[in-house]
Amino acid sequence: MSRTIFFEVEILDSRTKQQLCFLDKVEPHSTIGDIKSLFHKSYPKWYPSRQALKLDPKGKALRDDDILQSLPVGTTATMYFRDLGPQLGWTMVFLAEYMGPLLIYLLFYFRVPYIYTHKYAFTASPYPVVSLACACHSFHYIKRLIETIFVHRFSHGTMPLRTIVRNCAYYWGFAAWLAYYINHPLYTPPSYGEIQVNYSLLVFILCEAGNFSIHLTLNNLRGEGHKTRKFPSPTKNPFTWLFFFVSCPNYTYEVGAWVSFSIMTQCVPVALFAFLGFIQMTIWAKGKHRTYNREFKDYPNLRMPILPFIL
Repeated sequence: MSRTIFFEVEILDSRTKQQLCFLDKVEPHSTIGDIKSLFHKSYPKWYPSRQALKLDPKGKALRDDDILQSLPVGTTATMYFRDLGPQLGWTMVFLAEYMGPLLIYLLFYFRVPYIYTHKYAFTASPYPVVSLACACHSFHYIKRLIETIFVHRFSHGTMPLRTIVRNCAYYWGFAAWLAYYINHPLYTPPSYGEIQVNYSLLVFILCEAGNFSIHLTLNNLRGEGHKTRKFPSPTKNPFTWLFFFVSCPNYTYEVGAWVSFSIMTQCVPVALFAFLGFIQMTIWAKGKHRTYNREFKDYPNLRMPILPFIL
């Protein structure tokens, strides 16, 4: 019979190098997640999602599914701990980010007192595009909330509370800024009138439908199981055919929705929000595109990260 060799794990503070915990008789097949759970028993305030364990104080944090015996360590492993701070689950993160813009925009639409001058309190704009913009904005964030609750599949990952505050400030702040101008009593409708509004509305609806279709496709792909990892491919749904050309069509549709909304409202803050969103989503898309190319040798060469044939 082969004798099981157990590991010893020493956990040090990444800044002070002071020993925090010493674990003996750790199973060789234990994961970093298991080690975090054992460490949590000694320090209850540092729950697993709050911990970052590294093999080098300045190195990259180990993944929860990394197996101890597969790491470049001996039977006595030294790991360095860093406190990531208070964490919040992804579902709560997205609910916080999306609920704010939905409610904030409505405050400006209904012109609650003290936003504009007192004589405009609870008055309505005479331009139909203002009400249409409110409907589109509300629909967009209601869709996001529904997807967060019923469609998206989240891992056990979390986000630091300080990052959540920053993200909420970004989304909530932009919602207030663009809502202030679109619902302002002195707001003027788009230069080309109904033609501009109607065509923009059509593109907005198509992009929202496309974005939702992509999210459903990604959800179904993850729902097939985690044993055989696959890259997303087009289905019978025409909105998913954008997968022929880009790796992240959900971002393509998202950008399209905000560009069409900015044209519909002819509002500079909306255009700036769309531009900044495009920059961030391009970064995310390029990262996913590189991951797909690295993991799958048969990944289609025609695909670009976010814009067909361009970017």
